[in-house]
Amino acid sequence: MSYSHHTEKHYIERTGWLRASVLGANDGIISVTSLIMGMAASGASSHTLLITCIAGLISGATSMAAGEYISVKSQEDVEKADLHMEHKELQKNPDLELKELTQIYIARGLEPQLAHEVAIQLTAHDALAAHARDEIGIHDNTAARPIQAALSSALAFSVGALFPMVAILISADQHIEKAVMAVGVISLALLGALASYAAGTSIWKGSVRVALWGIAAMLFSSWIGSLFNVNPI
Repeated sequence: MSYSHHTEKHYIERTGWLRASVLGANDGIISVTSLIMGMAASGASSHTLLITCIAGLISGATSMAAGEYISVKSQEDVEKADLHMEHKELQKNPDLELKELTQIYIARGLEPQLAHEVAIQLTAHDALAAHARDEIGIHDNTAARPIQAALSSALAFSVGALFPMVAILISADQHIEKAVMAVGVISLALLGALASYAAGTSIWKGSVRVALWGIAAMLFSSWIGSLFNVNPI
């Protein structure tokens, strides 16, 4: 009897980079666009808006990278500490750890004898990996990768911040505010759709959700900026 090789690509495998990329791009579009909207409403010139956009891109990308690295690095440190603790327990109390693993498999629905046999075989193969996966919940697909997360966030933020910059460069001075907002809403809707597609969820729901939050942030920033406009049109 021959068996065909069957491999499925699950969406959970994309969790690490997808989360960082979507968060970075979303923040890049919303924060920089909202910043420009507020500055435009205050009466700033197109040159000032462009400089503000560039500054927002640079500061935001570095901030996102640093924040994401620190956050994910902390997660990685916790995972390493748990693995170190589990490694010591496996050396100190291997029988108790075997019973613990057996109970985990029994709780998941295996018969006691089968659960014990599975625990023995997995322990013989790689005891620490078995406990990391089934006791602690550390998987290769979802393990913390701080460098990857930091780079993904910084790059995604930069890409997101390019949208309002392009809007400033291609629009006439009197239409910058409207152009920046229009480009921001469209890019957010596309980002929401793309993220939902990559995650395997509803494209329309994801698109509308992201766009609505973006519109709220832009309108609020514009209102705040208008309070500082000493020469309203």
